[in-house]
Amino acid sequence: MQNQIAQFQQLQQQLQVLATQRLQLEAKLREVEGTLEDLAKVGPDVPVYQSTGSLLIRIEDRKGLGKELEEQKETLGIRVNTIKKQEKSLGERYEQLQAKLTQALEGGPQGG
Repeated sequence: MQNQIAQFQQLQQQLQVLATQRLQLEAKLREVEGTLEDLAKVGPDVPVYQSTGSLLIRIEDRKGLGKELEEQKETLGIRVNTIKKQEKSLGERYEQLQAKLTQALEGGPQGG
């Protein structure tokens, strides 16, 4: 029983970590998507800069920048979907273990 409670707490922590990671990645994904939209809106005569550390560097190759951003968007999307799948899997295990623990506690003191 104590082992199951420890597993339950561990699953709970893992789900919290995954949720935090997913939220961070989703925020980054929205940022990249917004940047791509802004890049498409500005005219070719408007200079574009990219932040690198504490520097802003003027970008001459807009197509290259767009391609780089699209790749980032794709990678972030894949990572978000992977985390969602992990969350679903862990969530199912969490619910199963929660049901077992609830049943054991309602059933009275039992070994195991």
